[in-house]
Amino acid sequence: MEINALIAQTGLEGQSALFAQVFTVVLLTAITNFVALLLLRRVVRHIKKTKNYWDDALIFAARKPLSILIWLLGISWAADIVAAQTDAEIFGVVGPIREVSVIILLAWFVVGFISRAEKALVSPDKVDEPMDETTVLAIGKLLRISVVITAVLVMMQTLGYSISGILAFGGVGGIAVGFAAKDLLANFFGGLMIYLDRPFTIGDWVRSPDREIEGTVEKIGWRLTSIRTFDKRPLYVPNSTFTNITVENPSRMTNRRIYETIGLRYDDAKQLSSIVAEVKTMLQEHPEIDTSKTLIVNFNGYGDSSLDFFIYTFTKTTDWIHFHEVKQDVLIKILEIIDEHGADVAYPTSTIHLPDTLHLDQLSRKDSDASAKEPQPES
Repeated sequence: MEINALIAQTGLEGQSALFAQVFTVVLLTAITNFVALLLLRRVVRHIKKTKNYWDDALIFAARKPLSILIWLLGISWAADIVAAQTDAEIFGVVGPIREVSVIILLAWFVVGFISRAEKALVSPDKVDEPMDETTVLAIGKLLRISVVITAVLVMMQTLGYSISGILAFGGVGGIAVGFAAKDLLANFFGGLMIYLDRPFTIGDWVRSPDREIEGTVEKIGWRLTSIRTFDKRPLYVPNSTFTNITVENPSRMTNRRIYETIGLRYDDAKQLSSIVAEVKTMLQEHPEIDTSKTLIVNFNGYGDSSLDFFIYTFTKTTDWIHFHEVKQDVLIKILEIIDEHGADVAYPTSTIHLPDTLHLDQLSRKDSDASAKEPQPES
């Protein structure tokens, strides 16, 4: 080795020479690590000025694994030098440890790159057209799991274990595990179906008419989906549940519907036709009403105390708060139209019709009673 020749030229022998060799290797390792980190800092300053997010993910994912790799190779080199001059059996594990550590560092680098690329692909600051967050998370999880499993298998092969035997055992053991953890597997495949079918994504408002489930989706895991209810309680739903229930996604509605029935007094029957026509014209001209959708304003029937007509239309907005503002404006305009025609909204009333003879008899009795109660003049 060149270091051994250099040490021999200095005249150092025995323990002093060994110490000098180890010290030289460690010093060179520290210098190499310092230079590498210095170069990475300059590269980071340069890539921050570019819009390419792939180089950002690559450099930031490589910084820590690269530093550890340099120290790993340096220390293992120093250990090899010591092992060459001693008979200690403990140094026999240096090679396998180095190989396993390199595999772990490579897996760490790939997993870190996947995680950073995952964040970049859904960020509007990094890409012009961000990808669907749920899809990116699903692909990212699958890739990370694949990297970890591959790294474990390669490490076991490096340590002398037969991968074919492990895979065969895994096939037999998988049956037993499947029976023992069927609920866990059901949730896993339920989560997979959510990622593939995408009935909802993170941030969607969902509800189920079959179960008391309603709220905003916060996280879709492999076992549970986290939903924040409207009273701000966290709701954790096993993914297998979504394979057996109906899920409604109001976040994907194209319009919101206004469907109301208004009743007029029976005394306003003559104004009914003109009121209905004017209400329909108002809706057709309203800037917040989508006239390309169904729009109906018609007399609907005779109520117990009212002449009922209904409005059936759709707003352009799907925002819950803005929808109620539009609906309020529409209903107030309807009241104004009714008032302009001298009519009024009906309310529950009852009218009692009495026969004329009974009515006259009652009046005559009241008159006689009143005259009987009047004081008589003194004689």
